Amino acid sequence: MALVLDHTQSHKIPAMQGADGLTIGLVNNMPDAAFEATERQFLDLVRGAAPEGRVRCRLFVAPEVARARKTREALVQRYRNVDELWNAQLDGLIVTGAEPRAEKLADEPYWPTMTRLVDWARDNTLSTIWSCLAAHAAVLYADRIERVRLAAKLSGVFACETVAPHPLMAGVVPLGVPHSRYNDLPAAALSTAGYQLLSRSTVAGVDAFARHEQGGSLFVFIQGHPEYDADSLLREYRRDIGLYLRGAREHYPAAPQNYVSRYGGSLLEVFRARAVADRYLDLAQEFPFAAVAAGIDNTWRRSAQRFYRNWIEQIRQRKNEPMPTSVSLRRRHRDAGLVTAGRRH
Repeated sequence: MALVLDHTQSHKIPAMQGADGLTIGLVNNMPDAAFEATERQFLDLVRGAAPEGRVRCRLFVAPEVARARKTREALVQRYRNVDELWNAQLDGLIVTGAEPRAEKLADEPYWPTMTRLVDWARDNTLSTIWSCLAAHAAVLYADRIERVRLAAKLSGVFACETVAPHPLMAGVVPLGVPHSRYNDLPAAALSTAGYQLLSRSTVAGVDAFARHEQGGSLFVFIQGHPEYDADSLLREYRRDIGLYLRGAREHYPAAPQNYVSRYGGSLLEVFRARAVADRYLDLAQEFPFAAVAAGIDNTWRRSAQRFYRNWIEQIRQRKNEPMPTSVSLRRRHRDAGLVTAGRRH
């Protein structure tokens, strides 16, 4: 697929023309350490989703997410302030998670932007993917479904099963999906609110779910991280160990479940024993990252690619279908500059 990153300075972002041409936006809310990797991971999935189509991607960033000065300067030529999104014409949108800083989502500095994104995407996209914390924020805002704090961090690769038939799950065999989070969304609350569960794990809970919004968009929510590289969970684990070694957390973190090889697991256990017995910051330099990473297989990549291929196909089909009158009118008004955001709750 021909994927083009659109870095134009125009405040008016037209949609790509043609039945096969799509314009996808990516709102990257991840912290500096994971920012570039997150961009690459999602764009790689979009790039491989429809080899015969054309996709233009537009990158956005929320100003409320704290950035180092060096990072902000590097983003100037590639990313646009999310305020430019309100006048954009996009077919699809991906909103990443973010580093949690507050106990309550509504207290996060980026909460106003997240809520406006929900309103805008409902009326101005054919489909939007909400990833991890973004999924939690969207359902909290839309339906007041509170995330539930887990007893410990959920980290690992978990076997998931398809819950019900859905075009997004066609041909998807989610044998294992990476999860990395401290919170969970109750399946019963989601079902009661009209969300369709797509995949779930007996251990990790709901993996993916979806709902057609009244504004016309297909909202897709993913608690897991199918976009992750093979070593992403290991990098997070090493970061958490670093927090322990410098005293920023009390207990040594548990290793990701169902993830590393037996040999890799033994290396991690030896390192844990050393760290607990003699806790000092410089020990982090001896973490056996390369040796452990060598034994990790990306068993979820094929399923992730198929899921995104189905998502792109859903957008393409919806783009070529006649829009309901209400949606058509909203988009004509938006294109004329009469609408800059969706409705408010």
